[in-house]
Amino acid sequence: MKCSVIILNWNGAEMLHRYLPSVVNSLKNLTSVDLIVADNGSTDNSLDVVAKEFPSVKTIVLDKNYGFAEGYNRAIEQVDSEYVVLLNSDVETPQGWLEPLLEYMNSHVEVAAVQPKIHSWKNRAFFEHAGAAGGFLNALGYPYCRGRVLWKVEEDKGQYDTVANIDWTSGACMCVRTKIYKELGGLDAAFFAHMEEIDLCWRMRNAGWKLACIPQSTVYHLGGGSLSYDNPRKNYLNHRNNLLMIYKNKQHPWGVLFIRFFLDYAAAFFYLLQGRPGSFKAVFQARRDYRKMRKAY
Repeated sequence: MKCSVIILNWNGAEMLHRYLPSVVNSLKNLTSVDLIVADNGSTDNSLDVVAKEFPSVKTIVLDKNYGFAEGYNRAIEQVDSEYVVLLNSDVETPQGWLEPLLEYMNSHVEVAAVQPKIHSWKNRAFFEHAGAAGGFLNALGYPYCRGRVLWKVEEDKGQYDTVANIDWTSGACMCVRTKIYKELGGLDAAFFAHMEEIDLCWRMRNAGWKLACIPQSTVYHLGGGSLSYDNPRKNYLNHRNNLLMIYKNKQHPWGVLFIRFFLDYAAAFFYLLQGRPGSFKAVFQARRDYRKMRKAY
């Protein structure tokens, strides 16, 4: 049972300094696990940091920034492990975090991907926004999590300490069968970043696979490491990619997309009332680009 833990990095030398030591330490006794930093065309000293401070860590060097989706696709093309873990560069991993994920995958052949519980690195007793205790989609295609709805996160008091089948696993820490990842085409490169793991998980479920959150494992995620939560670019990608994901994966999507037309513009004016004109404009641009891009599907 071979596993590759891949951290996709772009100009993240500071993140590697802070978080990579915990990952190296947590995996040092697992001889069947490779730890790889896939560098997405960084222009800082990220590769020097890995070479000098973490000589046991392997590297995959990409020629430019391909984004989260295509960056991982190109990195995973170069590994032949049975399992791959997509791990954000701003995740701290304690001892014993990986073993429960691999054990569950090994004993549940119907499961394509799993995630641990994801706690906040800053407020460690609470769940973190990006994944919490497993992701779900509501009837309108909006993602939410056990332990998080909208921006409200719960304190982890053991209320989600049972394995649960879920709709999507978080890209912050996602263990997936490499063969299934490749057969389904990996992450959608057109998404660039945001929602791409939810889209992949939806395709997995449409193909008959299951997904699960394994609460015997916990990791700690900083969150917002690439783009802050109120960044207009982030809002643009989230709105655009969510619409594309619904169009691609939902049976008979037009009713939902009709309702979303009104809800998206309501969100835009809500951003404006909050004094966020960049995010207001981002929604309009997201809808324009969604209409252009959906033709490719």
